[in-house]
Amino acid sequence: MRIIDLKNDVPQKGMVATMGFFDGVHLGHRHLIDQVVQEAKHRERESAVITFPIHPRKVLDKDYQPPLLCGFDEKLTQLATTEIDNCIVLEFTPELSQLSAKDFIQQILKEQIGIHTLFIGYDHRFGKNRAEDFDDYFLYGTEVGIQVIHATKYLFGTQTVSSSQIRYLLAEGDISLSNTFLSYNYTITGKIIEGYKMGRRIGFPTANIKIWEPYKVIPTDGVYAVRVHIEKDIHDGMLYIGNRPTLHDNSHTSVEVNIFDFDENLYNKTLTVEFVSFVRPDIKFNGVEPLIAQITKDKNKVIEKLKGYDKERGNNSESSTVNN
Repeated sequence: MRIIDLKNDVPQKGMVATMGFFDGVHLGHRHLIDQVVQEAKHRERESAVITFPIHPRKVLDKDYQPPLLCGFDEKLTQLATTEIDNCIVLEFTPELSQLSAKDFIQQILKEQIGIHTLFIGYDHRFGKNRAEDFDDYFLYGTEVGIQVIHATKYLFGTQTVSSSQIRYLLAEGDISLSNTFLSYNYTITGKIIEGYKMGRRIGFPTANIKIWEPYKVIPTDGVYAVRVHIEKDIHDGMLYIGNRPTLHDNSHTSVEVNIFDFDENLYNKTLTVEFVSFVRPDIKFNGVEPLIAQITKDKNKVIEKLKGYDKERGNNSESSTVNN
């Protein structure tokens, strides 16, 4: 996949394209992208997605904190797992937000990018105030020589797959269905920072993670079975998210991982945690001893959940997760 930044690059004319923010690059997005790819192959043209590096609402409202399933680099990584030929990066600006759909099609899609065919997501709207719909887009495209096609809707069984639905599932701790809807295991990436060191004192040393993406969606508080990526190595682990009510009970949410069979200094290094399964919600115990007993049970349960997990392919034969 080629990355074309419109601030510096001139795209090839005549591509088959679609556009959107593509947060998460989930199954619904992939269904749309596949339609673009197949149409491009049929017409013997290049395929492209047009996307934005920053959430459009964030550009218009600096106080808005967009809950993101993936940062921009993560999005590019996931888009590269599709068959799309090009990713066109369009900077969203206040000026761009004032363009009507007709002007956007004329000035940006036709004159600046020069696309041949535009796929519109089944529920996607664009242009100032998102006031128009597909019939309008089709008419405006016809006027400037762009064929506009309404993409088909994607359903997982009877369920609609959307970024907002996946955010809801993560908030509920439904990692299995979240991963299925994403088509890959949800991840967080961050730098290891110094923590309270209480985990080491009770026999379960943890690495405290400061997540790089400030707006990344954090799954609900609790304990998770995870895989930990450190440079080129992958380790099994147990992740905790919460405010440690038994030990501290403060308002600060910690994200910390106990990496199995690992005893190296990770401070200031970067790691990625891949969520495999939810184990249990956060609980306040009556003292340290019951906490240690529960964590021991948690670890045994995590080991069972991760048994047979293919560390190269990220695939568990007992999971319904679709991986690319």
